[in-house]
Amino acid sequence: MIVKNPVKMEGRPGGEPTRGAQPFTGDELRRMRIHAGADLLIFLLLRHTGFRGSDAIGITWAEVHFDRREIERVTQKRKKLVVLPIHPELLFALEAEYARRNAKPNERVLLNPSTGAPLRRPRLYARTLALGRRAGVAHAHPHRFRDTLAVDLLCAGAGIYDVARTLGDTVETTERHYAPFVPALRDRVRRIMETGNGLESMHDTKLTHSSQNSSQVEENVAAEPVSRILSALRRDGHSSGPCIAARL
Repeated sequence: MIVKNPVKMEGRPGGEPTRGAQPFTGDELRRMRIHAGADLLIFLLLRHTGFRGSDAIGITWAEVHFDRREIERVTQKRKKLVVLPIHPELLFALEAEYARRNAKPNERVLLNPSTGAPLRRPRLYARTLALGRRAGVAHAHPHRFRDTLAVDLLCAGAGIYDVARTLGDTVETTERHYAPFVPALRDRVRRIMETGNGLESMHDTKLTHSSQNSSQVEENVAAEPVSRILSALRRDGHSSGPCIAARL
């Protein structure tokens, strides 16, 4: 008889389209950081990489490039190469852990703080939920950190393509699962639209410049006869006002 795993794993991103992405708020992240304790490295790795649970527990030290300050990994689900800049906060924690353990390249980065054994996915899920409870944050499952990074990047101005490359996802998946559920993005678009800077304003600007140029051309054309007369007078040796009037 197979007993159902009591630890519910995170579902597909965007599997419930009415709910969509569920990023943490800034306040929730601050509270979890404060209450992380022995789970601080787990928290920081999820927070600053957006890795799925399978990739978070599978990453080895060989994939952490301290010299380049990057994590380079082929994702387990989509087999895509992702190269992530390491956030300074995460870099400090990784360097400290690497030095403390005198770790070897093939060793897993995340260990179970309770046993010292490599962390397994059900334990990762259980520990992040427990961290959430300590911090007063409901449903703090690992995939919410992925949502958080995606929304963070989009709100900061990153394009869908940039976010997809960072997450190791397709552009279509990222656009469908994250972009429609980010109020900050809609607010940013609204502000852009309300500035009035668009095709019509560009057209008006071109018309203004065109009118100014036309006026300048007309002035130049009108001034041409006078210029020719002045040049003729100079050639004849005349330069005074009365002489000009006489020639006219």
